[in-house]
Amino acid sequence: QVQLVESGGGSVQAGGSLRLSCAASGYSFNKKCLGWFRQAPGKEREGVARIYSDTRATYYSDSVKGRFTVSRDDAKSTVYLQMDSLKPEDTAMYYCAVSSGSICVTFAEGYFGIWGQGTQVTVSS
Repeated sequence: QVQLVESGGGSVQAGGSLRLSCAASGYSFNKKCLGWFRQAPGKEREGVARIYSDTRATYYSDSVKGRFTVSRDDAKSTVYLQMDSLKPEDTAMYYCAVSSGSICVTFAEGYFGIWGQGTQVTVSS
């Protein structure tokens, strides 16, 4: 059974850093798009970063560009989201997801078929 398990969330002050991890069990990242999403209270879930398994090409939303970095470790079947210069507006539940298809050009949630359970990030001012 395929599972994605996020970890690394927590509470930090504005300007601080956190690194989220998303470990996959029973799954290979071959030709898949690996995405990080977040959902703040009262808001819709939004995509913030994605990386393509084969080329390592990355894409970021404007809200996190220059502050967040997505990467992956194939040997560990793990995807990371390094979050620096955190702001209170980054407070949200963060989720990782793996695409159903083999391209990496969208944050459309319906394109991502496997999701983790989420990890909470809270940034205080």
